[in-house]
Amino acid sequence: MRPTHLCLAVLVAAVWGVNFTVIEIGLDHFPPLLFSALRFLVAALPAVFFVGRPKVAWKWILGVGLALGVAKFGLLFVGMDAGMPAGLSSLVLQIQAVFTALIAFAVLGERPTRIRLLGMAVALCGVGLAAVDEGTGGPLGAFALVIAAAVCWGISNVLTRKASPPDSLNFMVWVSTVPVLPLLLLSLLTEGPSADLAALRALDWQGAGVILYVAWVTTVFGFGAWGWLLRRHPASTVAPFSLLVPVFGMSSAALFLGEPVSGLRWCAAALLVGGVALTSLAPASGKAATASSRSAKAATASPRSEKVRLPDAPSRDRAEEPA
Repeated sequence: MRPTHLCLAVLVAAVWGVNFTVIEIGLDHFPPLLFSALRFLVAALPAVFFVGRPKVAWKWILGVGLALGVAKFGLLFVGMDAGMPAGLSSLVLQIQAVFTALIAFAVLGERPTRIRLLGMAVALCGVGLAAVDEGTGGPLGAFALVIAAAVCWGISNVLTRKASPPDSLNFMVWVSTVPVLPLLLLSLLTEGPSADLAALRALDWQGAGVILYVAWVTTVFGFGAWGWLLRRHPASTVAPFSLLVPVFGMSSAALFLGEPVSGLRWCAAALLVGGVALTSLAPASGKAATASSRSAKAATASPRSEKVRLPDAPSRDRAEEPA
């Protein structure tokens, strides 16, 4: 990888890690579900008019939009609003790699190798340590919401793998159009129209900047740059950089929000990141590798079929945005 490409990969990881701190700041300005709806609204508009028509079936856009946009981000924002620290959220959310592997086994029949099973066990130990650490100073209910968000992210990963989008930016922009109305409706029903109107009327430069960051910087730029890298380098080269996300997340939260990072939390981070690395980067099982080989041969034999050509599938390569 060229030095400029390496710097770009680190920059994307930093952008996604700092995003958790920005979300924490944004929750001081907006109710969580309204904030999430605004994030996707601004991410979709006006970008949807420039990325071209969707390149996958609408069923995949709707499915990923509901699982990732409504469920995953809705639960994450509500969990952080309920007291889950930004830095810890950036760490715990990485357990999605384990849920992705488990769901892929149940739905797609992708049997995990022994190395991946070991990685899952190590990552789960890390989550257990993080839960113990959070239980001494924070609400475990909020912790559980972030874990549920990771489960929903795993579901969206498997749906994305099935969709096999040839253009990750085009896919993400169209996916961003789906959660806006459901999240707005949920916000009106649970947070109340008065709270939503009050937040919109009190919109200031900081609130607007937060929305622009989570929408354009983390979503449009982040996914665009990540997809660009995946089209030029093997997934095994690009994917490990996503493991830097919780490093930047915890560091930025400690620096800008004053969140303490205990020794137990650092141990949890080491176990979780190490386990996720084993789960994500270990060689695929023979069955999965055979399926990938068949897909590659099919892509070569039938160039008109874009759905089997997936050099940069965000789900398998952990190209999705962590927050």
